Parts: sequence; C-alpha cells; structure tokens
Amino acid sequence: MKVSVKTLEDTSAGEIDLADEVFGLPTRPDLLTRVVNWQLAKRRQGTHDTKEIGEISGGGRKPWKQKGTGRARQGSTRSPQWRKGAVIFGPTPRSHEFDLPKAIRKLALKTALSTKQKEGRLVVLDAATSDSFKTKELAQRLGKLGWSSVLVIDGPELNVNFARAARNIPGVDVLPQQGANVYDILRRDTLVLTRAAVQHLEARLK
Repeated sequence: MKVSVKTLEDTSAGEIDLADEVFGLPTRPDLLTRVVNWQLAKRRQGTHDTKEIGEISGGGRKPWKQKGTGRARQGSTRSPQWRKGAVIFGPTPRSHEFDLPKAIRKLALKTALSTKQKEGRLVVLDAATSDSFKTKELAQRLGKLGWSSVLVIDGPELNVNFARAARNIPGVDVLPQQGANVYDILRRDTLVLTRAAVQHLEARLK
C-alpha cells in the first residue's frame, strides 16, 4: 500500500510502499492483549514479601499454660491470629514472567503496526533528525504537527540530538527499530516510523 511521507517541517517527501504482510493484517485484540500482559508481567519486580512464622522475632515461650486459664490454648505469639504474627500463604519474592511463543510475539507486533495503519494513526517520516538538542525547539515542531502522544521509531541508530531533545517531552517516546514492541506502540496515540525504520521492520517481520 502506498503511504505519503512527510518531514518534521510538515512538508511532503514523496511516497513509500508498505508491505501488506506487515502493515495490512486484521486487528486481533486477543493477540495484542496476550502480548501486552506478557510484557507487563516481565516488568514486575516480584519483590513483595510477608513474614512466615519462622521469620517473626520473639514468641519462643508459650504465652500461658495449656489448661485452667479459661482462655483458648496458645502455643506461640508468632501465630497468625496474634497481632504482629505471621502471615499464612502470603506473597513471597518470585518472578511473574511466563513463556510466550516467538511466533505469537512476532504476529502481535505486525498486528499492532497494522492496527495503527488501519486507524490512520501511522505516519511515515523522512528522517528523525535535529540540528539542535534543545527540547523547546523540538517540542514546538511536534506541537505544530499535532503530536502530543507519539512514539517515534527510527533505524538501528538514533540521531543523538533528536533523542536528547525528545527525552524530556511528556508523551513522546523515541526507540530504535530493534526496540519496537506492542505495548509502547499501543500506549501512544500516534506511531511515527522513519524510512529506515520501515525498511528494517519489514526485513525483520516478513
């Protein structure tokens, strides 16, 4: 499919032909949900922890004798029914990561790209470069383009000035093509691909 290419100055820079097998797939919400959950699960630190009875200090002595007090029998003040006692079957440090087939991840990435294209929120940029690393200048240029929530994906090497200038702009993310992922594509309203990004993504995903 033919898509127009624009520059950061909002001028035309010709056209580019996008591969249907990468940018023309049907939308699959079930597939996108699986991969987003997989990505977010990998990011979880899993450091949640509660103390088991062996980790509670004190409580070595029986609180009172077994019989004759009129109270319920107790063996230790570290038991879960006591204040500051143990937690039974509480969370412990663990990894939340789970496996997902590589073919599913690859198909979901193509589906995410196709969804942005189908919704009209995919923009192909001639080049993501900047002569200055000033954030204010780049923010003004992006504001004129109407990009308030945007993910910019460039080729394998990012332009240093552009990446530094975009780093402090809220709602703007910049990634090299090898870092393209489903979660970051879906969380921003607009997806911007440079010519180099399109070339490498098609070579990688076809």
